[in-house]
Amino acid sequence: MKTISALLLSLTITGTQALAASGAANPEGMSLLATFFLAFGALIILFQFLPGIALFMGMLKGIFSSSSARQGKEAARNGTTL
Repeated sequence: MKTISALLLSLTITGTQALAASGAANPEGMSLLATFFLAFGALIILFQFLPGIALFMGMLKGIFSSSSARQGKEAARNGTTL
């Protein structure tokens, strides 16, 4: 029981000192909210970048596909056969 009490006391003291630190280790001065804001902006850019890549790949696939495949798609779209 004494070891558990000593452990809890030491953890409490260490936690209190960590929360009371002045923050001198952060020379840029960025707060937690600024970090979250930048991370949120990065996520927005990432999630806009992924659909752009998918559209670009589809465009390349359409450009480099064979002409017979294009004719077959057009025939299927029009309801005719080759």
